[in-house]
Amino acid sequence: MTRPFHLAFPVHDLAAARAFYGETLGCREGRSSDAWIDFDLYGHQIVAHLDPAAKAVAVSNAVDGHDVPVPHFGVVLTMPDWQALADRLTAAGTRFGIAPHLRFVGQPGEQATMFFYDPSGNALEFKAFADDAMIFAT
Repeated sequence: MTRPFHLAFPVHDLAAARAFYGETLGCREGRSSDAWIDFDLYGHQIVAHLDPAAKAVAVSNAVDGHDVPVPHFGVVLTMPDWQALADRLTAAGTRFGIAPHLRFVGQPGEQATMFFYDPSGNALEFKAFADDAMIFAT
């Protein structure tokens, strides 16, 4: 069994982070303080840490015809969970940096992917593979 990862990242507004991660993404909230909030992101522990001066990094790399933001984080979901999240985000009016679509079509590693930003400008990518054996395809 794969163990959960832990990721701590800066946000400029904890209330906005709580609304986005808790309500929009549906993450269960764990412990919190005046300076941070733990969230359960599909079984992984992510922690939004308050940094009022936090600014988004505006770097990207070309991947399959799209400018992919760097850094970014997210989770590899099942196809049904990925589609449910894409539908949930679309219904919530989420502005996508890269809209939900298939990447590397017909090639090893074909995947569904989408990119969007939290209120502090942190980039997130959620993806899914029809065949998880292709996650590390070369």
